Amino acid sequence: MHNENQTLIQFFHWYYPVDGSLWNRLNAELENLKNLGITKIWIPPATKADGGSNSVGYDIYDLYDLGEFDQKGSIRTKYGTKEELLKAIENAHQLGIEVLADAVLNHKAGADEVETVTAVEVKPTDRNEILTEPYEIEAFTKFTFPGRQNKYSKFIWDRSCFSGVDYDNKNERSAIFSIRNPFGDDWEQVCSEENGNYDYLMYSDIEYRNPQVREEVKRWGEWMMEAQKIDGFRLDAVKHIPPDFLNDWIDYLREKKGPEVFFVGEYWENNIESLNHFMDCTEGRMNLFDAPLHYNFHIASTGGNQYDLRQIFDNSLTQINPTKSVTLVDNHDSQPLQALESPIENWFKPLAYALILLRVDGTPCIFYPDLYGAKYTDKGADGQDHEITLPKVEELEKLLSARQNYAYGDQYDYFDHDTCIGWTRLGIEEKEKSGLAVVISNGDSGSKAMEMGQDFAGKRFIDLMAKSKKEVVVNKSGWGEFLCEAGSVSVWVQV
Repeated sequence: MHNENQTLIQFFHWYYPVDGSLWNRLNAELENLKNLGITKIWIPPATKADGGSNSVGYDIYDLYDLGEFDQKGSIRTKYGTKEELLKAIENAHQLGIEVLADAVLNHKAGADEVETVTAVEVKPTDRNEILTEPYEIEAFTKFTFPGRQNKYSKFIWDRSCFSGVDYDNKNERSAIFSIRNPFGDDWEQVCSEENGNYDYLMYSDIEYRNPQVREEVKRWGEWMMEAQKIDGFRLDAVKHIPPDFLNDWIDYLREKKGPEVFFVGEYWENNIESLNHFMDCTEGRMNLFDAPLHYNFHIASTGGNQYDLRQIFDNSLTQINPTKSVTLVDNHDSQPLQALESPIENWFKPLAYALILLRVDGTPCIFYPDLYGAKYTDKGADGQDHEITLPKVEELEKLLSARQNYAYGDQYDYFDHDTCIGWTRLGIEEKEKSGLAVVISNGDSGSKAMEMGQDFAGKRFIDLMAKSKKEVVVNKSGWGEFLCEAGSVSVWVQV
């Protein structure tokens, strides 16, 4: 298995239908995903959310309810029942595919009771600046999970488990409130200094200085891996969680389940220095999504032939720390009509996917709508309804096939022209006919002389993407003149 390229898929998007069908859809697609070379599947938050069966899942309510209990107006989640989920996980494992759970560990929403707490209001743009004297508010901080009746865990979340809230029920006021609890009169220390201290994001912010909270969340992680057979985790909103807890949690689960357990964090910021700082704080324990590279793709896709392709990896995690980079083109936050909307234009998506799927560096993650397409309607920033159609990326399956069968071995880069770049991969003995040549253009059609090595002398190459109908024959020195059509990508493989 070590000679297989690792490839993730985000098997959902923000607007996936609210019909409880996702786990069954996943189950039905597993054989296809296996054939496409997918090795890991990132599923959405499977835990019951405040919005019940209508929620994408990030307004987390009960970590132990995977669509099993009648809570928040439904038994199933948006994606289906626990039974359907476990069936999909079991079948994925039979095909050798790992499943990554989306762990939402920064906050909780939809408390069962209010409690009186002492709090201060803080300035939203500088959470270290206190605006009021301490006073009593009613906070949504008591979670008893009556529908679950203590099954799996008897832990009750109360005011000692939270550092902040955004609503005072007593005075019916919205603000950012820092709770005075037994573990501190201030925010926890996180890596991000945005807004002074970015511990608080939304809802009821979890207090990880409380040792009972730490132990409970460790127990939950172990329960997910033991009882639900989850293989690893995508960690939501890590910039808002104290790194000392994340380090503790990851170490605990790897000690229990093995050093190879995969963790990828969402630190969504277009700033490589911030990502590097977080990597230092967590001492490289987890991978991170390469948000800066996504933004490079976004800018390139809107810039057309004015964008200098030689800069496409500049200031990205893939350039700076490639072994820890999980690369992506789009995700549920960047898709149209979402808060972090920064979609990649359709013409550039095949080029972007070639850049993450066919190179040595980074572990790529493909996005559900790019494989299957999507249609949805939502309100935009203008308050009007917008109908969005995300067509499937027709070239994606061919690019996945190229990754699975040909994208192996040493890499030679030819990033020597502003609108036309390329690279070659020299293959490995274990993979018959592996090795390829890739040429990308965001301008006119062109060609690029690139070296495949003398082992390929006399070998005939065709464009797997079928953009070019010509054959390329590698000369006796191991070089070929590889072609590319305007505004596209060609992937040259052995006949």
